[in-house]
Amino acid sequence: MKQASRLFFCLGLFSGSVMAQAPAPFDRLTFHAPPKPLAVGAKTSDWPRVLGPTDDASSPESPLLKKWPESGPKAVWEVATGEAYTSPAISGEFCVLFHALDGKETIECLNRETGQRYWSQSYAIEYQDRYGFGNGPRGSPVIANGIVVTLGVTSMLHAFDLKTGAELWKQDLRKEYHVPQDFFGAGSSPLILEGQVIVNVGGKAEAFDGFEDRRDRAEKLATKGVTVAAFDLKAGTVKWKVEDQWGASYASPIPAKLHGQVKILIYAGGESNPAIGGLLCIDPATGTVHDRFAWRDEEYIQATGSSPVAIPEKNRAFITTCYPKNKPLGGVMVEYDESFKAREVWQSKKIGVHWMTPVYHDGHLYAIDGERENNSRLVCVNAETGAEVWGKNIEWEDAAFATAQGRSKPVTLSILRASLLRVDGAFLCLGETGSLHWLNLTPQGCEETARTQLFYALNTWSLPALSHGLLYVHQQAESLDRKSGTRIVCYDLRGE
Repeated sequence: MKQASRLFFCLGLFSGSVMAQAPAPFDRLTFHAPPKPLAVGAKTSDWPRVLGPTDDASSPESPLLKKWPESGPKAVWEVATGEAYTSPAISGEFCVLFHALDGKETIECLNRETGQRYWSQSYAIEYQDRYGFGNGPRGSPVIANGIVVTLGVTSMLHAFDLKTGAELWKQDLRKEYHVPQDFFGAGSSPLILEGQVIVNVGGKAEAFDGFEDRRDRAEKLATKGVTVAAFDLKAGTVKWKVEDQWGASYASPIPAKLHGQVKILIYAGGESNPAIGGLLCIDPATGTVHDRFAWRDEEYIQATGSSPVAIPEKNRAFITTCYPKNKPLGGVMVEYDESFKAREVWQSKKIGVHWMTPVYHDGHLYAIDGERENNSRLVCVNAETGAEVWGKNIEWEDAAFATAQGRSKPVTLSILRASLLRVDGAFLCLGETGSLHWLNLTPQGCEETARTQLFYALNTWSLPALSHGLLYVHQQAESLDRKSGTRIVCYDLRGE
């Protein structure tokens, strides 16, 4: 028996595989009920990165539950979390969360269907948001080839083994590349592509020691530094670097097929005065910058959060911003020639997005236009011309919430600055205050086919993750009725 065990151990080492330990319950987990079985012939996928398996806020999953009971879709499990503006990443049976708990950025690997925990890693951070928002991470975890990569709010880049949680490597980007805190810390999610971790670093030529006077700070922010870097996924070594004045935005890099070749698109531009930035097109193998399309207003306060939208069949890409606040730039569509140089196709002020990434479908862009809650609206824009096809405010009266607040009249709610996910022939919409909707979005208009209120909470800003018929929603603030705090909730959306 001892020889057999020893042989089995040796074979495990030889194959390079490491068995994950069995998941276990923990104090912040509440299990509600198991999900129902997947339908026969169901299409499923992982959700390994912030915009889903195809980097465009869409999923191939089907069938999903299109009609909900009055109480909404069934909750499978939930986990209380600390501060974060992140989405989970899912690969196989593993669901990875990234948040700040008790002054430490925490990475937890849970079972996809039970919420029980395989492993947890954490490290202390010192971060205080300059504008009073949460002090946790903004960039979501990314999974590829059995490795989890995270970029924290203080620019700490980590890689962990997905099955065991063992730390594989780390890079202190703030220290190494003089990354300034920026408006809200580091917030871009990394991109793993061709065995490399691509990061919009946003480094500068020299370190920032506290907050200097505005002129001195502006001069430092204008210096060249490492804007983008690629790290070896397994070893963490630097493969290539791009030096530029453009800093790090809150938008995540995406891969894009242009003229049959895969390139990296990054909408870059951090804190600078006057503000500078734009769309970078980079070769993933060498780090060669093919094109640098400058597109940013000079207004100082800007935080770009919407990732580029690639349209491969047209060799085009779309970027958008809601800044400057009074007269937002809106959006711009560019087309790349065979040398990967961009030319402007059109601009539109009808689609100025704050942080959600627009969804391209059948020749149209669907997005939430508007910087603030009171001026946000769902829009459909013709991707060929930039013309607005329609705009809509999705509102409803909620008597239950009014009663909970001690009000005699129903309260009018709205999706506000929502997120959109295209799946199963329709769009899932997660409203900013915790509502969930099924929408049929076409050039002819918007049809709401289902609606439920998952919770009443502000700051529901992250795109939900979807994998194997389960929807993972991040409640990022205490509920307005004080019935729940910050948490990740897994809902059963499996259809028949």
